[in-house]
Parts: sequence; structure tokens; C-alpha cells
Amino acid sequence: RSFAQSLLRFLGFIFWGTAAAQVFGGVLVILMFKNYRFLFQESYLSLPGWLALATALTLLPTGALAVSISVKCSRNQQGTLMYLLLLLLCLEMSSAALAHSYCVRTASQLESAMGYLVHQHNWTCSQDPGNSAVEVIQRKLQCCGVHNYTDWLKASSSWNHPACVPESCCKERHSHCRGDLGHVEQLSEEGCLKKLEDQLCSAMLYIFWCCIVLSILELLAAVSNGILMRHQPFRELRIL
Repeated sequence: RSFAQSLLRFLGFIFWGTAAAQVFGGVLVILMFKNYRFLFQESYLSLPGWLALATALTLLPTGALAVSISVKCSRNQQGTLMYLLLLLLCLEMSSAALAHSYCVRTASQLESAMGYLVHQHNWTCSQDPGNSAVEVIQRKLQCCGVHNYTDWLKASSSWNHPACVPESCCKERHSHCRGDLGHVEQLSEEGCLKKLEDQLCSAMLYIFWCCIVLSILELLAAVSNGILMRHQPFRELRIL
């Protein structure tokens, strides 16, 4: 019983700490899909982030109850803690399943969306607009094209442009770069698709593993709470 009390107190403080981790992951996913909303048609892709925020809010009273029960056992508090742990387990399993599923699903959607932006983007070698969606992505991620700069060569042939790429493909340290293919070393080698996938999947996998670890801790808390409940029988039924 003393070990169960100590473990429950420790897990209560851990729940408060993991609430901050869940807030970080949820905000990260929500902001990412907000910044790249023009690449995704579905608005529900940020759902794992909102579930993570809901989990963080539920973790705060759960941690407080766990600490309180470890000091003074109360049948009402023990029952409430069990309900909160069950609610958290449902939230986290849903969030983990959605995060893993979206990480796999969005890969093909990103490729088609980026390909459409590249092939529909009209630019000139002498004057780069620099304010379109694809330009913003290339500057922010320091990438060029979908897979590499050759994607712009295919697009330039459809627009009857000379062989060049937008200036947003240039590396930051080359201030005099104008997208000339005669200086390929001044262009970003990596395509935007891989960087976007890595960024998206990193955020989703962060939420996934947070939920898995937190679910294990909640099962330990439920077992510890069950041990304490076993040592405190229902007093209202003793008369029977």
C-alpha cells in the first residue's frame, strides 16, 4: 500500500509535466496545418493537435487527484480518478491512431499539391514575384521544387520560359543568385516534398509517442489506485 501511495504521488507530478508536453505537441500540429493549409483540402487533419490539448487540460485535475489520494484516501476521489484515467486513455488512443494514420496518408496528398503549385506558378527569370505560396515554402524550408530543381525545368517548358528557376530556390548565403542554371551550386539541392513530410511526420510522431508513454503511466496509476481502493472497503456496506 505504501508503495502504491508513493507511486501515485510520483505519477501525479509526472502528469502535470506531461500536460506541458502535450500542449507543445498540440500547438505544433495546429500551427503547422494552419501555415500550410493551402496544401491540404481536409480541415480535420489538425484533429490530433486539438485532442492533445484536450488531453493536457484533463491531465491537470488528474494529477491533482493522484497527489491528493496519495496523502488522504477518499472513495469519491478514487472513483473520479478512475473515470478521468479512462477518459484520458480514450483521448490518447484516438490521438495516437489519428497521428499515425495522417502521417501515412498525407504523403501522397503533399506530392500532388506541391506538383500542382509548381506547374501552375507563372514566373519570369528577370523578375521573380516572390509572394506566392510555393515561393514562401521554398524560402522558409530552403528547398527547390517538389523533388529537386528539375521540376521547375518541366514547368518552364510548359510556360515557354528560358531554363531557370525562381529566386526562392537560391541558398541564403548566395545573395547574388538569380536562379541561373549555370550556377547550380547556388541552388538548394533538396526538394520541398521531403522536408515537408519530415516536418509533418516529426510533429505527428511526437504526439504518437507522447500518447503511448502517457497511456502506460496511466495504467500504472490505475493499478496503484486500485490497490488503495482494495485496502479501503466501502464503509456504507459494512452494516450488511
